[in-house]
Amino acid sequence: MDQSPLVSVIIVFFNAEPFLHEAIRSVFEQNYPNWELLLVDDGSSDGSTRIAIDLVYRTPQQVRYLEHSAHANRGMSASRNLGIQHARGEYIAFLDADDVWLPNKLSEQVTLLEANPDVGMTYGHALIWSSWTGRPEDTDYRVNLGVPADTLVSPPNLLPLLLRNKAQTPMTSNAMMRRSVVERVGGFEEEFTAMYEDEVFFSKLELQTAVYVSGSCWVKYRQHGGSCTAMSARTESYLSQRRPFLEWLAQHMDGLEIAYDSSARRALHRELWPYDHPRLHALLAPFIEIAERVKAFGSQGLGR
Repeated sequence: MDQSPLVSVIIVFFNAEPFLHEAIRSVFEQNYPNWELLLVDDGSSDGSTRIAIDLVYRTPQQVRYLEHSAHANRGMSASRNLGIQHARGEYIAFLDADDVWLPNKLSEQVTLLEANPDVGMTYGHALIWSSWTGRPEDTDYRVNLGVPADTLVSPPNLLPLLLRNKAQTPMTSNAMMRRSVVERVGGFEEEFTAMYEDEVFFSKLELQTAVYVSGSCWVKYRQHGGSCTAMSARTESYLSQRRPFLEWLAQHMDGLEIAYDSSARRALHRELWPYDHPRLHALLAPFIEIAERVKAFGSQGLGR
């Protein structure tokens, strides 16, 4: 009998037929054997529901199918929470239905968490994956981690960097978390159905648990026009949807009694300032951008 910790893999999908097979295959190709797969259907109307149900019939000992009452579409947060409620593993790893894991993802992350019992979450580099299209102009790249690789970051020191876009976000497909920590922070906030649902969740974790940021790359983060981020960018709703997240985070910090002079509070105030003072921000924005560029150039010149 396998004595290694059980990992609950949760794939939430909504009309993901073009990519779901590949995501699932990357789970089955993991070199870590002790996992369960929970396929959470968020009300799909395409062939992805049949893909999931057929897989359960073939491998019922390792794969389960979940859906909301009446096959409802309730959004990403409620669907992730449904998976969490049914998870049996010591660790939880999310995989978005259009992304792909590399084969060593689970084994290396379990090893890191087992070696660092005070760490609640780990993540690493993500490959921003455009080359899947086969077009020569679509090239892949990695985002700078923003912290030294293979570093344990105590709470809440990661959050200010992420708020100011100075570090790569953990990404749901990239991270692994202890189930006990996920349950302690209350899972996902269901009022956030799509955009920022992941940042809300990760901000709760970053405020309350240590995070191990690895230099390894474990996920291919697929770029395509149907993703939430791409659709939001096309409708110019990305910035307008950020304010509710920032205001929610301010209330959440109040509940946790995070000090107003803490680094997390200062970063949050900085991000809220343009929304609270839109006219002044519009006037100052060009000068702020120049100052940021000069600062970045100076840091590079000093070899920082």
